[in-house]
Amino acid sequence: MSDHAHEHHTGPIKTPAQLLWTSFFAFVAPVFIIIGLVYYVTSGDKPAAGAVDQELATAQRIQRVGTVELRDANRPLQSGEAVYAAQCVACHGAGLAGAPKFGDAGAWAARIATGYEALLNSALKGKGAMGAQAGGAFTDIEIGRAVVHLANAAGGKFEVPQAPAAAAPVAEAAPAAAAAPAPAPAVVAAAAPAAPAAAASATVAAGTGEALYKQSCTVCHAAGVAGAPKSGDKAAWAPRIAQGIDALTASAIKGKGAMPPKGGSAASDADIRAAVQFMVDAAK
Repeated sequence: MSDHAHEHHTGPIKTPAQLLWTSFFAFVAPVFIIIGLVYYVTSGDKPAAGAVDQELATAQRIQRVGTVELRDANRPLQSGEAVYAAQCVACHGAGLAGAPKFGDAGAWAARIATGYEALLNSALKGKGAMGAQAGGAFTDIEIGRAVVHLANAAGGKFEVPQAPAAAAPVAEAAPAAAAAPAPAPAVVAAAAPAAPAAAASATVAAGTGEALYKQSCTVCHAAGVAGAPKSGDKAAWAPRIAQGIDALTASAIKGKGAMPPKGGSAASDADIRAAVQFMVDAAK
């Protein structure tokens, strides 16, 4: 009876080995767990804060660091509203992929406070899910105008950037021309670059679908943002391809889901069809 009562009042630790393991799990193990947590928090081998879309994060890490583009230097500069409609509305119109929504004063207040130069720098170099120049083919001034359009719509007071003044030496060139009339061969030399320019134009026209994709579609389709079928993903595109190119083009023109009409671009229906065909071909 007394032995049973004594056993009943003793604790679960009955041997030195049990005492050792109990001490280990009670004191030593928590120390190592805390060290492991600290190492994880301070290490760089983890997703950045807010990067819940691993495919998007990967796409951002491996995106190209440079491109070669052909642009018409003589075309009129686009207004900020036009650049926004062609390039920015796809994300900023609905606030997709972390983009501050157009006209949302609360979302833009902190950004406006950083100043025009900071906003322009972010737009030119890219930030978050937005690629450099949002993946478009506009000049820095045109991007600046789009930045002003977005910021001012949310309460900013930035001035619209203007084109630089035309070069002045044109007036001084007239007397020189009068003093030494240009010989006939000079005319031939001046006309020579016309052929490469025409060839460049033909190249751009031939790649309209790819060019429009890079300008307006890649923001969402490159990483499958907001439900957009990822470019080159055969499984995601298979049921869509089965609908036929006409049905896909109609959806792109009218808009579907989070995608605005024509992907937020001002492209013609024929160009939209070319871009759709480019994405279909990439998924076959």
